[in-house]
Amino acid sequence: MHTEGVGLSTIDYAIFALYVIIIISLGLWVSRSKDGAKKGTKDYFLAGKTLPWWAIGSSLIAANISAEQFIGMSGSGFSIGLAIASYEWMAALTLIIVAKYFLPIFIEKGIYTIPEFVENRFKSRNLKTILAVFWLALFIFVNLTSVLYLGSLALETILGVPMMYAIIGLALFAVIYSLYGGLSAVAWTDVVQVFFLILGGLFTTVLAVSYIGGDGGIMEGLSKMTAAAPDHFKMILAKENPQFMNLPGIAVLIGGLWVANLYYWGFNQYIIQRALAAKSINEAQKGLVFAAFLKLIVPILVVVPGIAAFVITTDPTLMAGLGTMAQEHIPTLAQADKAYPWLTQFLPIGAKGVVFAALAAAIVSSLASMLNSIATIFTMDIYKEYIGPKSSETRLVNVGRISAVIALIIACFIAPLLGGIDQAFQYIQEYTGLVSPGILAVFLLGLFWKKTNAKGAIIGVVLSIPFALFLKLMPLGMPFLDQMMYTFIFTAVVIGLVSLTSTKSDDSVGAIVLTDATFKTQSGFNIASYIIMIILCVLYAVFW
Repeated sequence: MHTEGVGLSTIDYAIFALYVIIIISLGLWVSRSKDGAKKGTKDYFLAGKTLPWWAIGSSLIAANISAEQFIGMSGSGFSIGLAIASYEWMAALTLIIVAKYFLPIFIEKGIYTIPEFVENRFKSRNLKTILAVFWLALFIFVNLTSVLYLGSLALETILGVPMMYAIIGLALFAVIYSLYGGLSAVAWTDVVQVFFLILGGLFTTVLAVSYIGGDGGIMEGLSKMTAAAPDHFKMILAKENPQFMNLPGIAVLIGGLWVANLYYWGFNQYIIQRALAAKSINEAQKGLVFAAFLKLIVPILVVVPGIAAFVITTDPTLMAGLGTMAQEHIPTLAQADKAYPWLTQFLPIGAKGVVFAALAAAIVSSLASMLNSIATIFTMDIYKEYIGPKSSETRLVNVGRISAVIALIIACFIAPLLGGIDQAFQYIQEYTGLVSPGILAVFLLGLFWKKTNAKGAIIGVVLSIPFALFLKLMPLGMPFLDQMMYTFIFTAVVIGLVSLTSTKSDDSVGAIVLTDATFKTQSGFNIASYIIMIILCVLYAVFW
């Protein structure tokens, strides 16, 4: 591995500048108005419902992979190991479930937002508003702020850029290309972003593992890594493992991680919005199965580098080979999120520029996606509903742009306050987990149980948060994934009991009518799904 020093060379800056020019130019080009026509809400928030499968799949991964993966998940790879990859590999299976069982219903309803579906199903404006506010708070105070913080942490570590300047720079970059064009600009630029993400991630992984392998290359490096840190290559953690509280053994496969994944991929606005913008249901399903294939390789890009950093920092011989610069900013278990930025300083000239572009792509694509979804939910579920119900299409689009800017400003002020968190990826999962179990219970019962009514859904989702906080704050010693599972069960029981004891004659008006045709999928989708499931079985069998 090369040891040029912290920062980028002229060649690296040139590569990064080329990336910035490509993204901004493409974003502005796809944002242009055709024949002088002004953008309506369908154009701005759903890309005119014109996205093909490959753009949907690429955009899903670009929106999903952010600093919380590159920095946060690498940090978890450093401290926990390959077990953290369950978030990625289980997501591949989740995407198949969402594509087959959730998407057909959403697309048939022609919705813009997930809260809009709630109103459609339950005929309740109050429930829609409660969930809209939940999501806006979550996106702004957890997702936006954490992505800005982790992204600025990377820039601060790699380039020495002061955190506040880095936060402002990332925010401006995301706004420049996404604010005017809406989802079209976000989705089409994401195709390019994914290329940089994969290329940059592979650079870091290949070079780090090859360094460990020495003359033996990558295969020797992997062999040495498994020998030096065998516990870091176990998918299912034993109870005595110090990281068991984050990934509680077999419960990861059958418990709370399903809650996290089904919520995130099925009912998270800034993810599912791409599928809602598809040309057709078949294109949407193909897009999700394509994203599932990409999910299988994500741990190679973001988890393996963290494990490599752990092996290098615990081997005096490997550390000595890096020179004196290796002694700076050494990641520790208490500051695991420094693992990925620390590795990048040893990359050769040129590779640094690609990796830096990959980091930027991860960060700004997620920021742009979140901003677009914040704008969509605030405009369609809050502003249009309560403030300007008779607003023109142009005014609604402008309100969306303004709301996105305000959300970003708030997040920029809050982001620096996240300093001191040792594993930001776990922080994001834990605090999202206070809200997601209740929301998931509402949607699953609403989709598949006709007797679910609005009263049950409202009481259930409102009680879910204090119940989740009770489990979190009480000295129960319970892993947060288990907390999520029990909160989901509690909420589902509350919704069921209230619905059964307060059923009215008109409660079934919005119930979803399901037939065999609803869940019928094309043979290509089915074959791809089986291949993914076989690969997952092999992976878990090898790394059990």
